[in-house]
Amino acid sequence: MRRRDELSSALAAGGSAILAPRGGIAKTAAGVARAALTGEFPKDFLWGAATSAYQVEGAWNVDGRGESIWDRYAHTPGKIKLGTNGDVACDSYHRYAEDIALAKRLGMKTLRYSIAWPRVQPTGSGPANAKGLDFYKRFTDALLEAGIRPFPTLYHWDLPQALEDKGGWPNRDTAARLADYAQIVVAALGDRVRQWTILNEPYVFTVLGYGVGIHAPGYKDPAACLRATHTANLAQGMAFRAIKGVNSRLEVGGAYSVGPTRPLAPTDADRAAAERQYKFANLWFVEPALHGRYPEGVLPADKLHALLDFRAGDEDLVRAPLEFIGLNYYSFSYVREDTRYLVPGLNPEWATPPKPDKYEKTDFGWAIYPEGFYEIVTDMAKHTGRVPLEITENGAAYNTEVGADGQVHDEKRIAYTRSHLLELSRAIRDGAPVRAYHHWSLLDNFEWSEGFTQRFGLVHIDFEHGQKRVPKDSAAWYAKVIAANKVT
Repeated sequence: MRRRDELSSALAAGGSAILAPRGGIAKTAAGVARAALTGEFPKDFLWGAATSAYQVEGAWNVDGRGESIWDRYAHTPGKIKLGTNGDVACDSYHRYAEDIALAKRLGMKTLRYSIAWPRVQPTGSGPANAKGLDFYKRFTDALLEAGIRPFPTLYHWDLPQALEDKGGWPNRDTAARLADYAQIVVAALGDRVRQWTILNEPYVFTVLGYGVGIHAPGYKDPAACLRATHTANLAQGMAFRAIKGVNSRLEVGGAYSVGPTRPLAPTDADRAAAERQYKFANLWFVEPALHGRYPEGVLPADKLHALLDFRAGDEDLVRAPLEFIGLNYYSFSYVREDTRYLVPGLNPEWATPPKPDKYEKTDFGWAIYPEGFYEIVTDMAKHTGRVPLEITENGAAYNTEVGADGQVHDEKRIAYTRSHLLELSRAIRDGAPVRAYHHWSLLDNFEWSEGFTQRFGLVHIDFEHGQKRVPKDSAAWYAKVIAANKVT
């Protein structure tokens, strides 16, 4: 989720992109016009939704699960809005069959979810917790029985606290620990699951967790943050090889938060800052995997290795010939130059949009810019070539509650999703190799530092009264889109 959470202040502010798509994808006026009218999608396109373990499972200390950094962070007074936590969340650990039945009823053919590292390895190392693996076996089997593709992410931010106590993501050893964990999970589930996502939004969990301090573990240490980004890239490469070592036929990729950037002011300095931030936010974890190098111009070339703790041979360790790339899009950001900070993305004083701001906002305050979806999807396709793309997250927070008629009439979510799907259809017609779309989220859930104050789900959850599930109007609308395989 990027960015759903505190990225409201970091990544969403309204405006158009500084970088237009950089050529290479053929366009036809007729194709664009037809897509704009009908929003057609390829015949075998996969429709689904997404969740993540800490946000929905609950059962935080059940069946041998260990403590994660989000357990520790959420239990720290003052960190989460209204003092809530993910101890229960949506209680999906116990109610997963109900949630899968909802996805099936809506016609979904893919469900993106994550596996909780501390549920499998309570301390982040050592043997597997059998009860934890058994849960994910049951979960996966239920998806397959429902005719839904299981599409798991190995790491969606719930680092075992024991590993954080040893240095967390700034510690290079964490990369090896992730690879070991990946091997355990894939050995247990690789006979059921064909596609595996290694990391979810490494930009977010490194920058917001270690640089800006508004996500777990809550540190404000730009130097540690930069080391953490390199460890994440090492982990990505090492986990890729660990998975392939279990079964070379499995398909392995990653999911990345992406979005256009715009200079706050029309100055050369702000334009340069926006260009650096574009590379840092969108390419910092893709280029090392595909090419064994970091994007030029983000860090000073003569300091890059020292800042990252980049060692001899790391150019090979970070390589991971990803077989699909997930894109998470919500909005975009304004960027300003600030000489006090080495990298724009590490600036805790995020640039706010100029006034008057013409862009409509979600209830989270994020600017609504569907054209940016087209821009970033087509632009990322130029960087990644013919590697298949999946939209692993896209959605909006609208906090509509259950009405007197017992229904949730969330027309704004329908309008948001419709406008973005039309732009996605246009991007596909213009050559972007997108094969799937996952709405964020299937359920209202625990939205990180926002607690339960922001609702992204197609299904309303009554967190205070028994976790009752109520599909929203947007769920019924989305089911019609899935059935028709197009948006009108």
